[in-house]
Amino acid sequence: MKQKMVLYFPSTVTEQPFTYYLIKDYNLMVNILKANINPRKEGRAVVEISGEKKDFLAGLDFLQSRGVKIFPLEQEIVWVEERCTHCGACSVICPAGALVLERPEMTVKFHNDKCIVCEHCIKACPSRAMEARY
Repeated sequence: MKQKMVLYFPSTVTEQPFTYYLIKDYNLMVNILKANINPRKEGRAVVEISGEKKDFLAGLDFLQSRGVKIFPLEQEIVWVEERCTHCGACSVICPAGALVLERPEMTVKFHNDKCIVCEHCIKACPSRAMEARY
């Protein structure tokens, strides 16, 4: 089982090693795609968690029992190729490598499976070829 999700951490639990426990106690693979977590402040993380279904569900139950709220990642980034001018502005700003400027053709390619939904590309694209969809 594999799923991308948003984890919300109340300020009272941000200093706990949740990733460690998910890996050690529940045999899960945790890929942190984006995170903003600071001591004694609310935090959020976009993660991809994968593992056997039984372990996956037990790991999510563990997080919820400790006060972590779990939301499905319902937003996705869409590349509207017809609008793209292949300027490469998005590929420079993409931290995940989901947008690449292929050489020698100098064309932009979008790899949706690598996208972490950071939305940097939306702000960078002058032709508005990148969109967020819910």
